[in-house]
Amino acid sequence: MEVVAGDRALRRSAEREAATMSGYGMLVVVLLAIGLVVWGFTQFRDGADNVLAAISVAVGGLVAVFVSVGFYLLQPNQAAAILLFGAYRGTDRTTGLRWTWPWMIKKKISVRIHNITSERLKVNDLRGNPIEIASNVVWRVADTAQALFDTDDYKEFVHIQIESAVRTIGARYPYDDFTHQETTLRGSPDIISDELQVELQDRVAAAGVHIDECRLTHLAYAQEIAQAMLRRQQAEAVVSARATLVAGAVGMVEMALTQLSEKNVVELDDERRAAMVSNLMVVLCSERDTQPVVNAGSLYQ
Repeated sequence: MEVVAGDRALRRSAEREAATMSGYGMLVVVLLAIGLVVWGFTQFRDGADNVLAAISVAVGGLVAVFVSVGFYLLQPNQAAAILLFGAYRGTDRTTGLRWTWPWMIKKKISVRIHNITSERLKVNDLRGNPIEIASNVVWRVADTAQALFDTDDYKEFVHIQIESAVRTIGARYPYDDFTHQETTLRGSPDIISDELQVELQDRVAAAGVHIDECRLTHLAYAQEIAQAMLRRQQAEAVVSARATLVAGAVGMVEMALTQLSEKNVVELDDERRAAMVSNLMVVLCSERDTQPVVNAGSLYQ
């Protein structure tokens, strides 16, 4: 498959199974060849036919060397790409002692899980506020052919794409929203992590890499505006708290006046009603403890 960009073309690779075999059977062949060499040397010492002994040593030695060059080991979650004169012939993922033809080149690659924590990046969020953001990414190689042959260095490629994806997501959303009407970096970590994973997966798919998980590990305002934003957050929190307090106080005053009127506890004209409302609002909304005042006179004195 070719991907054309201008007058250049990139031939995309795809992993396929290599035609290799278990190395244990070939290990028996090597042992037999070594045994043939040893038998040939013993024939030299015994004064037997030197021609047959020489042939045995030569054939056994050549077979032992030829077969030994084709051995390679694969650990769990490790693969080997097999090349023939630069042409890709498949990937072997079977663990243990393996064997292929000696003229085949074996390029090993790890398909284990990798864990990367990106550096703290300074990004402007959706509202233009500079923030610091970092993420942790869990990834692994899914297609060994793409990782080895479609990128110059797949690990460096992943590192760069992580930084690019984090910057993109950081600039796509605001840091915070006290009205809770928007998706924010701080208030919606699961949504942000899922979107970061999708964004990063799209970027690294060309390298045959699969993203297992993405999580933000650091999120804060940049130092130059941290104090100002902290004061802003405190002010917005105070305003929100005051609004809730006033709404509750109004409801309590309304309930008190309604019950006083229904039970005929006291009759208040508009002026006294206004004074009572004012006093109750002061008592309910004040940040300090109120001091009760006992009126020893009449209601109007």
